[in-house]
Amino acid sequence: MVDEKQNFPQLPKEEEIAFHKGSVNTLVNERNELVRMVQNVDTFIQAHMKRLNELGVKISGTQEKK
Repeated sequence: MVDEKQNFPQLPKEEEIAFHKGSVNTLVNERNELVRMVQNVDTFIQAHMKRLNELGVKISGTQEKK
């Protein structure tokens, strides 16, 4: 975690607020993109697993969760 006792450069309050708001906005957008990427990968995994099952290949529970 961030040590809250660090000495940050002194900025006017309005600039510091804008900086933190911009940082939070950027990080939220990055997190949303990562979630979207994980969902896409999961969709591909499920499609491959379904086809393997159709071909008679059984996937064990431990492999399925990886």
